Amino acid sequence: MSPRHSVTTSAEMPKNGGKIVARVVPYLWPAEHPWIKRRVVLSLFVLFLAKFIAVGTPFLYKAAVDALAKDGGDSAAWMLGFGAVGLTVAYGMARLMGVGFQQLRDVIFARVGQRALRKLALETFVHIHRLSMRYHLTRKTGGLSRIVERGVKGVEFLLRFLLFSIGPLIIELLMIAIVLATLFDISYLLVVAAVIALYTLFTFKVTEWRVKLRKVMNDQDTDANQKAVDSLLNFETVKYFGAEAREARRYDHAQAGYEAAAVKTSYSLAFLNFGQAFLITIGLVAVMVMAAIGVQNGTLTVGDFVLVNSYMIQITLPLNMLGTVYREIRQALIDMSEMFVLLDQPAEVQNKPGAKALAVAGGEIELDNVIFGYDPERVILKGVSLKVGAGQKVALVGSSGSGKSTIGRLLFRFYDVTGGAIRIDGQDLRDVTQDSLHDAIGVVPQDTVLFNDTVGYNIAYGRDNASREEIEVAARAAQIHDFIVSLPEGYETRVGERGLKLSGGEKQRVGIARTLLKNPPILLLDEATSALDTDTEREIQSALNRAGEGRTVLTIAHRLSTIADADRIVVLEQGLVVEEGTHVELLERNGRYASLWQRQSAEADEAA
Repeated sequence: MSPRHSVTTSAEMPKNGGKIVARVVPYLWPAEHPWIKRRVVLSLFVLFLAKFIAVGTPFLYKAAVDALAKDGGDSAAWMLGFGAVGLTVAYGMARLMGVGFQQLRDVIFARVGQRALRKLALETFVHIHRLSMRYHLTRKTGGLSRIVERGVKGVEFLLRFLLFSIGPLIIELLMIAIVLATLFDISYLLVVAAVIALYTLFTFKVTEWRVKLRKVMNDQDTDANQKAVDSLLNFETVKYFGAEAREARRYDHAQAGYEAAAVKTSYSLAFLNFGQAFLITIGLVAVMVMAAIGVQNGTLTVGDFVLVNSYMIQITLPLNMLGTVYREIRQALIDMSEMFVLLDQPAEVQNKPGAKALAVAGGEIELDNVIFGYDPERVILKGVSLKVGAGQKVALVGSSGSGKSTIGRLLFRFYDVTGGAIRIDGQDLRDVTQDSLHDAIGVVPQDTVLFNDTVGYNIAYGRDNASREEIEVAARAAQIHDFIVSLPEGYETRVGERGLKLSGGEKQRVGIARTLLKNPPILLLDEATSALDTDTEREIQSALNRAGEGRTVLTIAHRLSTIADADRIVVLEQGLVVEEGTHVELLERNGRYASLWQRQSAEADEAA
């Protein structure tokens, strides 16, 4: 399924719109929360009451005018007892009650709407985290966050206006139509119906055209936002290459596309607004002329003229709102469609039905003829078999592209193998729950990425609800406690975006500390020291050795000097195991490992 979703034709829009509305309804009518249903029913009752008062209010205005004009006749006799002043006051009170009931409706529904938004936002957030590594590697963070942001706002708009604007508008128009047909000539109703039909048709047709323009504008906005986020995330790289002007040009180019699309959208909005005003004015003038003729002929009173005028104004306001609401609802449907497509994106890696938790006895890892490729046309692992005994330290080495890091990703089950199996203590990873697998493995990557929070928070991320004492014990084990307490704010020191305020070695120690706090039986070191200088590497290596005590350790290494003490070293080339043994055994064999060792030793001598 494509991660992007385009809604372009008017034939597709209503169909997809109906599906989207159907998906929103359960958030408003959840079976597990009866109190939400009661609030929805109560808010709808108050809404109906507000509309009933709104439609009845002009009668008080009419009676007041007739009383002042002494033109009410017998038809208004039942109201003349109130007097013109009393009727005017009653008219004001009725208007106030109408507004009051509308606000009461909003108060009752507010919690329902916010709860629905909260539930939907949480569902989207959780689903994004469930999606596979492959999906996240092909998505752009800035664009993804924009889709979710616009989608949630679209749902908020739809919940409010579909329930409290379109529905109430239809009810109000029907009530006014009944009044016009009953109290006045049928011609009034025909004129009003014709105007409403023409207005609605014009609004829908022009809006469908504008939806396409808004879709282009949204795409340009997403692209500009993605470029801005991507540039800021790579702030250091931009500085290294003096590319500030280049990044500004890229961003401005994307903004230029948005500007052009936004201008077209503004022009189309002006055309729509003028066309709507033209149709409404024609209808208003036509009905008022008919009423004026009726007053001159004596068939209508001045109050009737005012009543017709009040109803036409009352129709005009919601019809103007109809244009705005319809446009926004269509836009909301587009925004929501992208978000719901995201929610429909299937997770590539899923738990089997009835999957059990991983039971780690010793932590033995076995790769049994593993075959895997990120792309079916390019196989990375071509039948890899190896065993890591419980409590052993085994290193994977080889040239770039040999499949070392791929094995680490498969062990953590970011992907599923396409052939063979990976087992921990005899249990196939595909048969156990992902949560239990992730709990059993601690990972120290090559580049530890930290949250923009405190040092203490980043270490505590290793285990939820960890105590301060446990955090400090882990920091001492990772040999970073002394550094932290030397900082002015200690464990409350903020590390900056992605941990940029810390050096590479300091970030790695924080990463080791939080992994130690997690206390997993299996440790995966994915080139954890390759990005560090020699002195820092030795210090970090010491911390890693201490971290691996009593655990099964699988080390993916580039620098062979860091894994010379491993219980076994496995050499990979082009997705195959070509050598296996201890450091000494492999050197004596004088094969691929010995060649790599000699080359790195020579490079180290030249650097010295």
